Amino acid sequence: MTAHADMSVQYQHDVLPKATSDELARQEFVKSFKFHLATQVAPANRLAFDSRALPRHRQQGGAEPSDHCDVQQIMRDDPYFNFWGALQRNSQEQMWLATQLMVERDFTGLPVRAGEPLGTLELDASVKTPRYHTLVDIHCMPGGYHSEFAPEDASNGAVYDRAVHVYAMGRLGPLNADIGDSAAAYVKRAFPALHPKRILDLGCTVGHSTLPYADAFPDAEIYAIDVGAPVLRYAHARAEALGKKVHFSQQNAEHTNFPDGHFDLIVSHILVHETSHNAIRNIMREAYRLLAPGGVVLHVETPPFRDLDMFDAFMLDWDTRNNNEPYWHASHELVPAELAEQAGFGAAAAFEAVQPSAFGMAEAARTHVFQCGDFGGAGSWYIWGARKPGN
Repeated sequence: MTAHADMSVQYQHDVLPKATSDELARQEFVKSFKFHLATQVAPANRLAFDSRALPRHRQQGGAEPSDHCDVQQIMRDDPYFNFWGALQRNSQEQMWLATQLMVERDFTGLPVRAGEPLGTLELDASVKTPRYHTLVDIHCMPGGYHSEFAPEDASNGAVYDRAVHVYAMGRLGPLNADIGDSAAAYVKRAFPALHPKRILDLGCTVGHSTLPYADAFPDAEIYAIDVGAPVLRYAHARAEALGKKVHFSQQNAEHTNFPDGHFDLIVSHILVHETSHNAIRNIMREAYRLLAPGGVVLHVETPPFRDLDMFDAFMLDWDTRNNNEPYWHASHELVPAELAEQAGFGAAAAFEAVQPSAFGMAEAARTHVFQCGDFGGAGSWYIWGARKPGN
């Protein structure tokens, strides 16, 4: 990768379709629009709550709000909140359209890397996409991760690669790798004696957060799974183009085909909120089976509701109802110790942490709150997981 003067500019690797000047201008408009909403429009929702919605609620004899669900009931008919929400949803739909147009025009197939491949790709047509992914287009992405529109299709991988950059407003770095970079830094800090031989990334999509582990742990074998064939095809080609050795396979994280005790480190990045109540428990039980004694499983997400004041929690919860994220709410109420106990780790093996973002974002550019599309804006990530008892 070449050096960048501006770390918020996406790196144009060989697999990413190239945008025309008009397409790039449209994408940059959506990115700027999202940034404007996050930094200039969204914060005034608190003013609308404090100065109008809450006083009106009190005048009508309503009880004092005690949590974010109460705030939602008070704010649901507020005109400013609904105006902002309409703009936020519109920005999401604009983002997908702006990135799809580029892919539809330019994406003619994945380039073939010269020489022997570094990693591998194994697809399995018998893998069934979970119902919790087929019921809706997750985060409004047309077709989700799994839909194929042509033989050997990888177009949704290409769309996702560019859309994540727009969605995060450039604040995941030139390779959209901040979550993986941040999590890998946490592992090295929290578990200095852990020297993983094999690492597994669950729900890898196009490998944004997978590849940092190849750099952080150069002696480890890196494996990554997803249920979507299109994103895996793209992930493999992207990793090869970037010179990273990763073994991708099409599998459901709830039940994999890897042997017992095969991994020392299992990770996921923004996976938990896209799984169901039962699925995350299955995933944790599967992680326990797959980990060697002393191995670690960790998940990276946005912070739980309990760590936010009730208004910020209310704003964070907007995605549940408005961005096709039906499991977003429940995922932010999970208790790691309970999940660790149910999975076999034991409650005492659970951990939670807040890890500073690895991306060198200027302090002035941070909003210091996770809210509806302001992805990474807080400058930190919530990490939770468990360590398997043993060596």
